Amino acid sequence: VHALMGENGAGKSTFMKILIGLLTPDAGEVLFEGTELKNSDVSDALKQGISMIHQEILIVPELTVAQNIFLGRESTQWFSSWLNDRDINQQAETLLKQIGLEVSPKTKMKYLSVAELQMVEIAKAISNNAKVIIMDEPTSAISDKEVATLFAIIKDLKSTGVSVIYISHKMDEIYQIADTITVLRDGKYIGTKSAAELDHKSLITMMVGREINTLFPEKSLPKEEVVLSVKNLSQRGKFDNISFDVHAGEVVGIAGLMGAGRTEIARAIFGLDAFSSGEIVLKGHKITVKSPRDAIKNGIGYVSEDRKGVGFIPALSVKHNITLASLSKHTKAGMIQDKSESAVATQMINDLKIKASGMDQKVTHLSGGNQQKVVIGKVLLASPEIIILDEPTRGIDIGAKFEIYKLINELTAKGIAVVVISSELPEILGMSDRIVVLSKGKQTALLSKQEATQETIMKYAMQH
Repeated sequence: VHALMGENGAGKSTFMKILIGLLTPDAGEVLFEGTELKNSDVSDALKQGISMIHQEILIVPELTVAQNIFLGRESTQWFSSWLNDRDINQQAETLLKQIGLEVSPKTKMKYLSVAELQMVEIAKAISNNAKVIIMDEPTSAISDKEVATLFAIIKDLKSTGVSVIYISHKMDEIYQIADTITVLRDGKYIGTKSAAELDHKSLITMMVGREINTLFPEKSLPKEEVVLSVKNLSQRGKFDNISFDVHAGEVVGIAGLMGAGRTEIARAIFGLDAFSSGEIVLKGHKITVKSPRDAIKNGIGYVSEDRKGVGFIPALSVKHNITLASLSKHTKAGMIQDKSESAVATQMINDLKIKASGMDQKVTHLSGGNQQKVVIGKVLLASPEIIILDEPTRGIDIGAKFEIYKLINELTAKGIAVVVISSELPEILGMSDRIVVLSKGKQTALLSKQEATQETIMKYAMQH
C-alpha cells in the first residue's frame, strides 16, 4: 500500500487521473509491468488492470446498484445480446456481502446515502479484478465500522499480490495500512519514505511546509443559555426519541456508525425531512420547521455532508453561491443589488480566507477546503444562531481542516451554538464539549468531554 499525501491542490487527484487515463500528461512516461502506457484511456487502463475509486463519486443515479457496479462489463444471455440482469444481481450481491453493505443490488443508486454510494464504489473497484487499485479518499463518507471492513479487504488484496495507491487526509488511516508514503505539495514532488520512519509531525511538515503543533485549537467555554432543545424527536424507520440541548458557544458532536441516523436528524431539524413526533425549541420557544426556509428564518443553518450535491450550485460563481441563502437582503423591488451583494461576498471571502482568483470564479474550480468555506459562508450570511455541520472536513486536507476548526471556534466565541456530525472520532473528541452517540436510530449516550474516549463512543455506537 503506497500512500499519496498532500494538501488540497497539491496535485494528487490530477496525478491519479493521468494514471487511470482520464487526463493526458504533457511530459514524462508511465510504466506498467515494465511497459510504457501510451495514449491510454480509462478503458485501456481497466483492461491493463488499473482501477480507481474516485473522490467525487461517479454514478448513474437511475440505474441499480448492480448495473452501476458492472457498467460497461455487463453479462449477456447465451446466443444473444440481451443483458443478463439475474447474473449481475447475483455477482453484485456477493460483492456487497463481502464489503458488509446491507443494500439490495436492485436498489436504484439515487436512493442511497453518500456513505452507501461510497461503499458501492469500493465494490465496483474490487469487481474489476485489478492489479493496481487507486483509492482516492475511499473512507471520506463512511464510519469506523465500514473503514475496518475496507482495511480487511485491502489486507486480502495485498495477500493476493494486488497493489493499492491510497490517498487520504486521515493520518491515523495512513499509519494503519501504508507501507510507503509519498508527499506532494503545490504540484511538486516532496519526498518518499517508508511509513515506519516517518512520524506524524514530520509528515505534516512535509505536506504543509510548516508545523501545526495543535490540530484542535483551544476554544472558549460554552455559556449557560440554551439555544436549541431537541425533545423526543422521532422519524418512523429512521430515528426514535432523540433529545439533547445545545448551549450558546457550545459544540455538540453527534457520533455513530453508518445508518445510525445522524444525517437524518440534521435534515429533520433543518426542515428537509418531516419528523413524526417530538419538538424543536429555540431559545425557550417551540418552533415549527416544515422547510429549510422556516429553519433559516428561525436562525438555523445547515451545511450538508454532500457539498457538491446539495451544498452549492456548480455553475455559479463564488459570490453568487455565498449570497444564495440571504439574497433577499440584497434585493430592491425584486431586483438584485449587485453592489451590495459584491460587498458582502468580498467581506466573507476575506473573513474566511477563501483562496480564489476572485469572487466571480466558479466554485468548481476551488479546492475542497475552499468549497467548504464557501458553503459555510453562505450559511453565515443568513445570521444563524445555531449551525449544524455534517461532515465539515470530509475530503479536505489537514491544513484546511485546521482552518475549519479555527472557524468553528470563532463561531462559538461569538455565542453561536454548533452541532458537528462526523465519522472521524478524533474530530468529534477534539472539537466537542458534549457528544450524542447513536446506534441504529436510538440515542445510546450523551457524554461529557471528560467521559468521552474512542472506546466509550464505539461501545455505545455498537450497543444495538
